Amino acid sequence: MSWKTLDDMALDGKTVLIRVDINVPIEDGQVTDDTRIQRIVPTVHEVLKKGGKAVLMAHFGRPKGQAVPEMSLGQIVPALEKCLARSVHFIDGDYGARLGELEPGSVALLENLRFNPGEQKNDEGFAQRLASLGDIYVNDAFSAAHRAHASTEAIARLLPSCAGRLMQAELSALEAALGTPKRPVVAVVGGAKVSTKLDLLSNLVEKTDHLVIGGGMANTFLAAQDIDVGKSLAEHDMTSTASDIMAKASTVGCTIHLPSDVVVAREFKAGAPHETVGADACPADAMILDAGPDTVAQLEAVFDDCETLIWNGPLGAFEIPPFDTATNAAAAKAAELTKAGKLISVAGGGDTVAALNVSGAADNFTYISTAGGAFLEWMEGKTLPGVAALGG
Repeated sequence: MSWKTLDDMALDGKTVLIRVDINVPIEDGQVTDDTRIQRIVPTVHEVLKKGGKAVLMAHFGRPKGQAVPEMSLGQIVPALEKCLARSVHFIDGDYGARLGELEPGSVALLENLRFNPGEQKNDEGFAQRLASLGDIYVNDAFSAAHRAHASTEAIARLLPSCAGRLMQAELSALEAALGTPKRPVVAVVGGAKVSTKLDLLSNLVEKTDHLVIGGGMANTFLAAQDIDVGKSLAEHDMTSTASDIMAKASTVGCTIHLPSDVVVAREFKAGAPHETVGADACPADAMILDAGPDTVAQLEAVFDDCETLIWNGPLGAFEIPPFDTATNAAAAKAAELTKAGKLISVAGGGDTVAALNVSGAADNFTYISTAGGAFLEWMEGKTLPGVAALGG
């Protein structure tokens, strides 16, 4: 895979259109988490340092092609100015005329792209309108790269294009994890339903040496082996599919790891009375809510033997203590090995990021992706339009 970066572009005197993801949470008109804004700062500062004007393009919410005041990007400007430590020109009218007034070294933010119906339709006309505003296109929004929209796909074919520093870091991390990884490779896949991660599981059994299945998904795999999982969350109509995945794994040489012991409870609530039993000994009136200590010890041994880890999804009901124990322990082991230089660890997905942040392990992982859908589609082996348009 190859794609151009900011290192390949002459930016001095150029107007640089930068597609960013600043779709941040807002309450009462205030940004409550500026993480996504912070992550675009290096790209913007580099463009300015190299003599370019930075014109930011982004979406916010789902206005469905209409101008919705509550979804205006204007309310992001104060947080953007704070993170960039400079003023930002907000442009909500005639893009071309307003941008022509900007001095070199300026930063501008265009109004929500999704106010125009042409954005999500990947409309060539809207893409040409955007392209006419600048000289170079930079995509720094990997999280939107799985969508073929005017600002992620069509525009990249109209201007000299490259990846921004955030996009570059994301692509490099994922290439190291799945493209040309150091082996052995272990993937941890958790979550509630097998049905939502079929493509992911099918791709990973072909790409990894070890596949660890946790969460509610593991219950479905246990049920596929005629193990009674009591009242546990499980998709009993997906057991034949789980069996097919296990059969495929054995054919291609991927070892699937399921819980050997589990933590069960009669109530789904924090601090509920619980006990640890063998994975094949769940009481009929109980539900499996976490993997047990023997399972964690086995996972830690697998991590010790591997060079690369990909993680998507918790091992249990991590949002409810004490059923976060397995996830926290396994994450701590992965973080320890990564910090010691023995493991390349890449994780992504909303629940995964939340769990790793709570566990305190996130800071020591090699890379944490906040991309969500794009991260999953990459792991599923799908071509991402926004990446392909950059030549990747």
